[in-house]
Amino acid sequence: MTNEPATSQFLTVAEVAEQMRVSKMTVYRLVHSGELPAVRVGKSFRVPQQALTEYLSAAFVEGDRLSS
Repeated sequence: MTNEPATSQFLTVAEVAEQMRVSKMTVYRLVHSGELPAVRVGKSFRVPQQALTEYLSAAFVEGDRLSS
C-alpha cells in the first residue's frame, strides 16, 4: 500500500445534475439503471468524477450521425 493520497473526486447527485444541465431525478435514473456508476454513502449517492467524464465521452454524438 502506498502513502499517496487518493485522487478520486466524488460528486453529489446535485453537482452531477448541474454539470450535465439535467434534473437530479435524471441523474438518479442513470445511477439506478447502472448507466452511471456511483457509490452509496449512507442514504446518498456519490459519483466519481472519472465515471461522469467517461459517461459523457461515451454519450457524445457528432452532428453528422444524426442525419438520416
